[in-house]
Amino acid sequence: MKILLAPDKFKGSLSAQEVCEAMSKGIRSIHPTADIDTCPMADGGEGTVAALVAATGGRFETRRVTGPLADMKVDATFGILGDGRTAVIEMAAASGLALLKPEDRNPLNTTTFGTGELLMAAVQLGVREIILGIGGSATVDAGIGCAQACGLPVLLEGGEPLSPTEPLCARDLPKVLMIKHGRGSAIERLRIRVACDVVNPLFGPTGAALVYGPQKGATPEQVHWLDKALRGLAERTGKLAEAQVPGAGAAGGLGFGMLAYFGATLQSGADILIDATRLRDRLRGADLCITGEGRLDAGSLHGKAPIAVARLCKQLGVRCLAVVGSIGPGAEMARDEGIKDYSSISDGNLSIEECVRRADELVSKTTARILMN
Repeated sequence: MKILLAPDKFKGSLSAQEVCEAMSKGIRSIHPTADIDTCPMADGGEGTVAALVAATGGRFETRRVTGPLADMKVDATFGILGDGRTAVIEMAAASGLALLKPEDRNPLNTTTFGTGELLMAAVQLGVREIILGIGGSATVDAGIGCAQACGLPVLLEGGEPLSPTEPLCARDLPKVLMIKHGRGSAIERLRIRVACDVVNPLFGPTGAALVYGPQKGATPEQVHWLDKALRGLAERTGKLAEAQVPGAGAAGGLGFGMLAYFGATLQSGADILIDATRLRDRLRGADLCITGEGRLDAGSLHGKAPIAVARLCKQLGVRCLAVVGSIGPGAEMARDEGIKDYSSISDGNLSIEECVRRADELVSKTTARILMN
């Protein structure tokens, strides 16, 4: 019996790799000789680097780079996949909101410069492709800091010289007249795919500033200033079309910056993971696939990894089951997407805290239970 395990993390308790290990224990208790293939998944957000490194037999790299604030340094980890040719980076590792204290959150002062430094670190390792996850950002700089760190020519008003050691942040948006692409930066030789599951444009009522600015610490006045500055950047640099692409507003406009100045493509995070892990090929010949995540509900249908896995299983005619932390409203819709059955690790008598503490044990037991049904 061949069983493929393709779960996402259980946020706050188990990584996707740890979920695979717990599921494997449950399977072995019922089918000791089962052929188990573990393929940890993610949706392009937190956990993407860990999942892809584990699923492909890759390795981790750590670099000291600029943090969300120009005078801040952080140790950021990224991954090199098992093929040695692909790097996977989470921008939140360098430019994430979680790296800042609440009192330091002000998107006028934050920069994606450190994300650019991570991209260049990957270039120096000789990769040919980069997968960039852009969730959890502290920034609304439209990627100008990232472009600067990658050596793209950035022209400022009045011919003001650009210092390579003074990272651009959102305050500098009105100064930027042009960012040139195709002028010889090493990163321009690479294919870049951006894992992005939001559909916001760069500016406007559903843009980067108005929707996400407040949670990054922006005041109402700053939100409107940022929205105007983002629009102005797109107009001055001749990139209004890119600014309207769904996802351009992701990560404070880093989605736009990667499209407009790096020639990147924006894709569903889960779809990128499926491609990078060769999940389609690995599912061929499988008798069963078990996926899962911390909570299954209606929101899971919008870009979450377990549903993407289930849809692929449905296409290939592979039975798909799910083990989840909890079940919420709308979970039943997952059946239409390819999940034949799902089961929670909680029997209804356990507190959330207990489920988190005993997640490894409970995932194993639940996996064994669904195999016996």
